Amino acid sequence: MVVEKDKVITIDYTLKDSDGQTIDSSDDSEPLVYLHGNDNLIPGLEKQLEGKKEGDRLSCVINPGEAYGDYDESLVFTVQKSNFADPSKIEEGMQFEAHGEDGPRVVTVVAVKGDEVTVDANHPLAGEDLHFDVKVVGIREATAEELAHGHVHSHEGCGDDCDCEDEGGCGCGCCG
Repeated sequence: MVVEKDKVITIDYTLKDSDGQTIDSSDDSEPLVYLHGNDNLIPGLEKQLEGKKEGDRLSCVINPGEAYGDYDESLVFTVQKSNFADPSKIEEGMQFEAHGEDGPRVVTVVAVKGDEVTVDANHPLAGEDLHFDVKVVGIREATAEELAHGHVHSHEGCGDDCDCEDEGGCGCGCCG
């Protein structure tokens, strides 16, 4: 079996920045399990994994255009502290979910000066080349339910990053 659309893929990975610093890794946690070809992984990494077999390893560099996009200065802006639920607790580095025209987006507080808060709505890895070392640990057929919902299900639930859009989840029992 090979990595292709609608297969459930399990990978071990290490992600580093251009300076060789580890950003994320499955070494100290569980492998990543996802439904290939269903927008559950950055496009560039999916392309690199396409056609690989269980046990295959790869090292690749994914450019911003196939990852989290270029850094957009227009997504850095200033808002009033009064726009926050608890203005007295706003600190540099805090992250919040903001709702805009494009739907929800995580924004990071980059500066606090008086009553003004500068936030950055770029993804933290926007504009970065991403360096991956990946091993394909497993490949299996997706269940009909997984295909219908567009993501992997497990007896432990989807986890915090489940992106089911319906109010009560997708009804799979692992979405909230």
